[in-house]
Amino acid sequence: MDEKTAKQQVVEAGRRLLEEGLVARTWGNVSCRIDEKRYAITPSGMDYQALGEEDIVVIDMESGEYEGLHKPSGEKGIHSAGYRIYPDAGFIIHTHQTYASAYSIAGFSDLKITEEEWERLGGVALAAYGLPGMKKLTGAVTEAYKEAQTVLMAHHGVALTGTSGEEAFARAKLLEDLCKRNIRKHIRTEPEDPASFAEAFMSLIHTEYPLARLVQTPHINACANRGSRIFAQLDDMAQMIGKSIPVRERNSSSVMRALQKKKAVMVKGMGIIVCAENEEDVNALEILVKKAAICHIHASLCREKGALSGVDTALMHLVYEKKYAKQNRKEQ
Repeated sequence: MDEKTAKQQVVEAGRRLLEEGLVARTWGNVSCRIDEKRYAITPSGMDYQALGEEDIVVIDMESGEYEGLHKPSGEKGIHSAGYRIYPDAGFIIHTHQTYASAYSIAGFSDLKITEEEWERLGGVALAAYGLPGMKKLTGAVTEAYKEAQTVLMAHHGVALTGTSGEEAFARAKLLEDLCKRNIRKHIRTEPEDPASFAEAFMSLIHTEYPLARLVQTPHINACANRGSRIFAQLDDMAQMIGKSIPVRERNSSSVMRALQKKKAVMVKGMGIIVCAENEEDVNALEILVKKAAICHIHASLCREKGALSGVDTALMHLVYEKKYAKQNRKEQ
């Protein structure tokens, strides 16, 4: 494939990741093979909606050197490994898709899957946990790639190879459908308070935090009804929210005090309130708390705590706040 076409396909695929809900913000990454030695990949920390061909980076998978205006994705090692192990691979996507991410925490031993579905996915393997962009993660995914072309990255997301972009995305969709079909659910899913109470409560919150948003889903409602504190089980939540989503009673003053320090606060019997400096961040937070609740319920029903370590969580949150969040504010 010529370089220009490969870059075009990467740009289109980056936007498709967002459109199909496979990532939030700039998480995840995409690459397309150019030839036996090179591939085109998304840059680090850039908005997929704003990407142009000129932003795509070309990497020499043998030397590790790259050409482009920006640094390549920090997960470039995962892509290089995929292309080396699978010579017929033409496309690789790394997603943070919701239901598959839940299975990356609790494992997929109970996943009901047919032989045909297994073959369409190119097999499924679980890679051990490693911090994003670090050699430990690259090594773990490389080992998992030796077993399968669809790899669940523990507490992180999914890496998928395909002969083309269409095959890679088809595998991502099939995997998500399978995991959603098998996900474990909590039985009580309605919020305790009527909609009128929530509306009045949010009116008070909006006097101090006009961009605050109440998020309610069956999984979030189940957590809120029990007052279950949600700890970070996935890297993306750790990065943007931190160690956990604290729980508060239905007291507006208490919730507003919590929002001074946290971007997401669970209100007992009501849901999770998210708040940030701009709508884009609020949208991303909504995606993250919905996913976090699904993962929390699934992992607990599988009797798997699965929380990330305090050290890893603090490190990722610090890096995000100092690097990516600052970069996003500058771009706006």
